[in-house]
Amino acid sequence: MEKVYITTAIPYVNGVPHIGHAMDYCLSDTYARYQRLIGNDVKFQAGTDEHGNKIFLKAKENGLPVEEYVSSNAQKFEQFVQELGVSYTDFIRTTDKDHKRRCQEIWLKLKDHIYSAKYEGWYCTGCERFVTAKECEENHGICPDHQKPYEKLEEENYYLRISDFKDRIREAISSGEMLILPDFRKNEILKLLEDSPDVSISRPKAQLTWGVPVPDDDSQVMYVWIDALANYITVLGYPDTDISAWWPAKAQFVGKDILRFHAIIWPAILIGLGLPLPRTIVSHGMVLADGQKMSKSIGNVVDPIEVLNRHGLDAFRYFFLRHIDTFADSDFTWEKYDAAYNNELANDLGNLVQRLATLAAKNNIILGDVSVELDPEYNELMNNFEFNKAFDYVWEKVQAINREIDEQKPWMLAKNGETEKLNDCMKKLIAELLSANLMLEPFIPTASEKIKAIFKDPIVPPKVPLFPKQ
Repeated sequence: MEKVYITTAIPYVNGVPHIGHAMDYCLSDTYARYQRLIGNDVKFQAGTDEHGNKIFLKAKENGLPVEEYVSSNAQKFEQFVQELGVSYTDFIRTTDKDHKRRCQEIWLKLKDHIYSAKYEGWYCTGCERFVTAKECEENHGICPDHQKPYEKLEEENYYLRISDFKDRIREAISSGEMLILPDFRKNEILKLLEDSPDVSISRPKAQLTWGVPVPDDDSQVMYVWIDALANYITVLGYPDTDISAWWPAKAQFVGKDILRFHAIIWPAILIGLGLPLPRTIVSHGMVLADGQKMSKSIGNVVDPIEVLNRHGLDAFRYFFLRHIDTFADSDFTWEKYDAAYNNELANDLGNLVQRLATLAAKNNIILGDVSVELDPEYNELMNNFEFNKAFDYVWEKVQAINREIDEQKPWMLAKNGETEKLNDCMKKLIAELLSANLMLEPFIPTASEKIKAIFKDPIVPPKVPLFPKQ
């Protein structure tokens, strides 16, 4: 048995959960459930990023003390994670006392790679990050994500000397020691690494009041990188305890928009601490709405809670894990979502379960012990993080069983009194369904459990369809 540590990117709590967060959670949870399925011991982190000016200003705008505002929003995110059926083991908030203290200790451990310097340049308040002159010029002085002009800043900050770590990071990425998926993202990161500047890791208290104080300097507050990125190890107890049983992480799941920080700044911090690098960083694409990037200004943002309430959790996980590409940008429309539920989940799987259970109960089929195992092809896809392809692989099996029922016509065997043939046929079909169901377990765990329960002896057909058509 292997100890496996899996992480999700911690969302910023200045807003409500969105589809991008849901993708992080669904993908990481699928991998966590698969690892448990093959017998591994899993530690699985989730959490919330709670410091920074945007949060402070949002709390002020809402007329709330900032502590009350972040607690309320953190609770919404934890509830959202639970509603998605995410099997996390540890939930961290960056306002936790232990996390803040550990961040300060990490800062001190990195001191040889930290220096103070004046920053003069561009900053995006929406992104809460500094941008290079080159990036500012390429974007014509306007942040493409927030459609607001960059601010010109001049302030004294502390910097992490990324140049100390570039060669080691390049070597780790190029050799596959730290695998970046999909592969084309690896090349993007290597190119970004060439021009990657030293990174500001603090802000003056005059500019940023809500954050972790910098050790030995009351005038500065830690900027997002050490505070937020360090959560992956502070949640394990670092540096108070030896984390080698769990670290390095087997997989860290992030959106493509924050990959550069996880593939350059985060490895730099780890190398500076003398810790191993994560084995795999899995970068997923964005969910588009009718082919466009979701945006409040366009008014095409899809509320994940509304999607979840439409057909339930299994339908949500089915669509976003099968019809949304694991690595690339993919499209969501309500038409596609409803069609996937009614024509695939309800028809292919729900109808299959109902047909087999009804036939088995009507003809007193005694199933006995059924041996099921995971297919090697499925294992290979899951181990390569190609989740939507693995889901397709299993769904082809579900559809094949449906075709087999139509070809074998067990109801005719029953009508003709061919009891032995009927028994053999039904046992084979149900065994094939249970085999497929085992492989569906990481994707749609609630439905999978129901299917297992239905086909325990004696077999009892569900009184209500597993997926009622709507």
